Amino acid sequence: MAAPYATDPANPRGRLYPEEESEFRSPFQRDRDRIIHASAFRRLKHKTQVFIEHEGDYFRTRLTHSIEVAQVGRTVAAALDLNVELTEAVALAHDLGHTPFGHTGEEALDALMAPYGGFDHNAQALRIVTDLERHYAEWDGLNLTWETLEGIAKHNGPVTGDIPYALAAYNEIQDLELHTHASAEAQVAALADDIAYNNHDLHDGLRAELFSTDDLAELPILDECFKRVDHKYPGLNYYRRRHEALRRFFGILVEDVIKVARRNLAELDPASVHDIRHAGRMMIQFTPEIWTDLKVIRQFLFDRMYRAPAVVEMRVEVTAMVNDLFPFFMENPNELPKQWRKDVDAAPDHIALARIVADYIAGMTDRFAIQEHGRLLGGTSAFKGT
Repeated sequence: MAAPYATDPANPRGRLYPEEESEFRSPFQRDRDRIIHASAFRRLKHKTQVFIEHEGDYFRTRLTHSIEVAQVGRTVAAALDLNVELTEAVALAHDLGHTPFGHTGEEALDALMAPYGGFDHNAQALRIVTDLERHYAEWDGLNLTWETLEGIAKHNGPVTGDIPYALAAYNEIQDLELHTHASAEAQVAALADDIAYNNHDLHDGLRAELFSTDDLAELPILDECFKRVDHKYPGLNYYRRRHEALRRFFGILVEDVIKVARRNLAELDPASVHDIRHAGRMMIQFTPEIWTDLKVIRQFLFDRMYRAPAVVEMRVEVTAMVNDLFPFFMENPNELPKQWRKDVDAAPDHIALARIVADYIAGMTDRFAIQEHGRLLGGTSAFKGT
């Protein structure tokens, strides 16, 4: 039975373009399905998490990451008697706006777009699902419910101050109440993202041999996980030992979020999702102790993985690639694919053209960006043969 503060699928705020709902799927199930079938979702399979897409078949991509976030989100939402389908929809959509080459690509594109309003991947995800996915006869975008759009826009908390242009532009069309918190379901998706990437970045760093199992065994939380494994399975195979420790680490994070959320919700005693939005604080959180330990682990990942020499070298290469592609398309918009020409012809000024070019580059996969750079600009030595 759903909690009183769960989002009610029988009473959603509706879609921007009214349409008849399904007899056998809830509105949020339809949102989830539309996201899964979106072109932008498919492209996530060739977009980077940390390692460039061609560097290895076993490393996470944006697609596998999004699936893992959805899995964690389903678990937590079910434990809290929330709407699982809404949580899943937000989780699956949360990374749609990412550029090729992970956060490195985003930083490069944001710098290039500084004169034109900047670039933000959360706002870009909203732009994709409300405009750039153009498959339906009666509207641009996916025509998702208000609740799913709200979750995409502000799952990390209220959006205040300088609002990214893509988010501000849509908010003028449909008020997403950016000054409030999102539903509990969207908050679950946000914490599920933290849990997923903290866990799988440790996996991927080990596989890339950027650090060792012994290094992990000295980190907070993980030290106890390894002790428990060694006590239960003395002499366990090296690979199985680290997997068992990391799955315990994963479980500790999930259990911690559920425990804190239950406590926060009991204290607030919300009668509806409206109370969640206006609580003035996030309901879905880690304990301060776990959060403190996670900051130590994140710093370890930053030092040993995100800024490892091999990763930094690749960051330089892909930054140069984005820095080449953006001005090239600004000067040669006729090189954009045919389906983009109508938007280019209708662009009223240089700012509008820059935003079209940013949309196009942001939608590229790692491999397509590498191929296009090679085709149009001659490529770079680091990517020959890819």
